[in-house]
Amino acid sequence: MDEMDTCPCGSQRAYGRCCRPIHTDGAGFGTTAEQLMRARYTAYVLHDEAFLLATWHPDTRPEHVTFTDDVKWHELLVVETTRGAALDDSGTVEFKARFERNGERLELHETSHFERQNGTWVYTSGE
Repeated sequence: MDEMDTCPCGSQRAYGRCCRPIHTDGAGFGTTAEQLMRARYTAYVLHDEAFLLATWHPDTRPEHVTFTDDVKWHELLVVETTRGAALDDSGTVEFKARFERNGERLELHETSHFERQNGTWVYTSGE
């Protein structure tokens, strides 16, 4: 993805000024839980397994992330954020991610849970 392309996370900002610094420099994995959630969504779009695993809490992290070529991500909509601000230790982000698989339009609706670990946001679980 080019730095000037619109970031897939729905921010309407260029990727180079949105999720790319978080992906490439770590950038504290974002200053809020929502920033991390958006960066993780973009990592799924880009098949960035290393970033997803690095931002997953070690107690719940899988060995690897599987991507399939038959999934095309279309849109991320943040429904609600509870806590997860710069000074919080935990937070949740409810979102809807619209995608297509084998020509069928689908939607993932999840509430993701995040914790700050050693000053850095990590994903713990989703429901």
